[in-house]
Amino acid sequence: MDLKDQLKNLFPEHTEEETISDINDTSGIWIQDDPILCKYEKRKGKPITILEGYTGATEDFKILAKEIKKKLSVGGSFKDDKIIIQGDFRDKIMQMLKDKGFSVKRVGG
Repeated sequence: MDLKDQLKNLFPEHTEEETISDINDTSGIWIQDDPILCKYEKRKGKPITILEGYTGATEDFKILAKEIKKKLSVGGSFKDDKIIIQGDFRDKIMQMLKDKGFSVKRVGG
């Protein structure tokens, strides 16, 4: 007997409600026509990947940053309308964004 069955036994009159939106659901992110720029830099001798050029809502870009960090299991931040990811993950990030429907442009070496 799993947890759902146990709860159903405790609360028989309760009906499950479907959630309207889930934080991991990225289908609501606005896809732009202009490409997102994917840059590589070194700061204090450590490599970072920078994504910039998103013209949609800031909240959508934050959700995208959270998803990228979670999928790659790396640290990063969102500052000044830029996503900063620790490490050189340009190829993986570009592929993830292309799979979502974004156009991505690689800048730098």
